[in-house]
Amino acid sequence: MAELDPLIRGFYRDRYREDDRLIRSGHGQLEFVRTQELLRRFLPVPPATVLDVGGATGIHAVWLAGDGYAVHLVDPVVEHVERAAAVGGFTASVGDARSLAQETNSFDVTLLLGPLYHLVDGADRAQALSEARRVTRSGGLVVAAGISRYAGLLEYGCSGLLTEENLHLFTDLLATGRHHDDPDGFTNAHFHHVDELRAEFESAGLRDVAVLGVEGPAAPTLDNATPEEVPTLLPAAVAMARVVEADPRMISASFHFLAFGRV
Repeated sequence: MAELDPLIRGFYRDRYREDDRLIRSGHGQLEFVRTQELLRRFLPVPPATVLDVGGATGIHAVWLAGDGYAVHLVDPVVEHVERAAAVGGFTASVGDARSLAQETNSFDVTLLLGPLYHLVDGADRAQALSEARRVTRSGGLVVAAGISRYAGLLEYGCSGLLTEENLHLFTDLLATGRHHDDPDGFTNAHFHHVDELRAEFESAGLRDVAVLGVEGPAAPTLDNATPEEVPTLLPAAVAMARVVEADPRMISASFHFLAFGRV
């Protein structure tokens, strides 16, 4: 199996609970609701088979299995797989997006809802997409998440944390796409432009590619909302995200993208 960056492994093993991210904050809830909505719109009807690559502890595998899909989760972090396997309703194994153990043409859908932004080398992202295409049946669907190149700037700029002293971190990221591990924040990652993510899908031989914004422009508002404010703000934020999800002038206002492509 390909080697996982030790900083990324340590981040998810020791510093962060990925499943909590999508339930504990207003922004996380917005991302979760919209990810569910977009996947349910594009996925074939159950009981199609779904390979959830980089599925962590099963935050998406749980509801996909509940919808009637036959789900197998793959993740490189052993602790994630152990927790996912204990959930029930789907199967789980240790694996890496760049070198999948699954057979060719064995799934109707392959999800990459995390691997692409943690593969900072473009060749590794290309290999992950090649593997996703390989294990997905002809006519099947490959879906991948990307983080917007503007996400960090939007987060800090809308929360009062952007200063002359740290501005260079975000201008450097805008120029390169590279986010370096921050002991007090996120770990090593690649942040995408919309056209860049679309081009990576097309270069992998995927067709009918669509890249949509997930959260829309309200993510910073939800980020800074109190828990009591979230239920009031969330429906309007979701409605706005739907309206602008495909608007090329607004997609990058989302913190995350979802790319869809046919094999």
